[in-house]
Amino acid sequence: MLKTVAVVVYDGVEPFELGVLCEAWGVDRRDSGVPSIDFTICTPVPGRVSTSLGGVDLDVSADLSAAAQADLVCLPAMPLDQPVPAKVLMALRAAHDRGARLLSVCSGAFVLGEAGLLDGRACTTHWCHVDVLQQRFPKAQVTCDVLYVEDGPIVTSAGSAAGLDACLHLLRKEFGAGIAATVARRMVVAPHRDGGQAQFIDSPIAETTADTLQPVLEWMGAHVSQDLSVEDLAARALMSPRTFARRFKAETGTTPYHWITNQRVMLAERMLEETDETIERIASRSGFGNATAFRHHFARLRGTSPQRYRRNFHRPSDRSSPA
Repeated sequence: MLKTVAVVVYDGVEPFELGVLCEAWGVDRRDSGVPSIDFTICTPVPGRVSTSLGGVDLDVSADLSAAAQADLVCLPAMPLDQPVPAKVLMALRAAHDRGARLLSVCSGAFVLGEAGLLDGRACTTHWCHVDVLQQRFPKAQVTCDVLYVEDGPIVTSAGSAAGLDACLHLLRKEFGAGIAATVARRMVVAPHRDGGQAQFIDSPIAETTADTLQPVLEWMGAHVSQDLSVEDLAARALMSPRTFARRFKAETGTTPYHWITNQRVMLAERMLEETDETIERIASRSGFGNATAFRHHFARLRGTSPQRYRRNFHRPSDRSSPA
């Protein structure tokens, strides 16, 4: 179980990406039922650490011994034009060797690369930097059109918002969908964006209310248990299937099929956590039709079986079915 998190910083750290990690892991939310996490910001030489924002510095009191004990070691965005301190590289390698998880946000992936931890691994960074990341670390398997990538114990994420998505992904794996949703609700962000989505979308803000697919998305979210074909959804949106698919990808960064499948898995997670329904019943109520299809999609998107997920996260005190 994840109990301790250390964020490694040094001169030039980006304060916003650091803030993302502080918001996800450093805020005490025990009053909302979120498990307590021991959170530390550490640096090679305790004291003043400059940030990329001129005139704004950090006073960091902890050294890298915090990273030597952490279950999760995080890296915010760091400068690309200066060397990584040798002590940081040693700390990251040691954390990896003892089995800790490592998480980078944006250009923090370059620090993992310098430590030799991206060789042979799938990884990502902000789309502005993917070509440079691949050039610097040719053995890494760099991809652009994703929000975050988990390869073994290492999670790399794209820009700032994608860092939150990656943190929520780890919270979901460690503590279940309910806790991840609670943290997301406190941060006022979406509880789940699948890592395979595109980093950016063509139309992040619709020009007019009539052009947005939001009404259709809300209807889809309320009817995921039904058989939702692109043809039927396009008709509801008053579009041709081809136009609807194109507009859907532009607005959401993913396909209708992928979006619906993720919504169904999220609903199934809630039922696995909060009810004693059978796997067959959950498969039917979440729109997968049968247990075989449900197990396939759940394992593909969550990396575990529904039964194992229930053993880890089922809350026996709550027997009510989700709305």
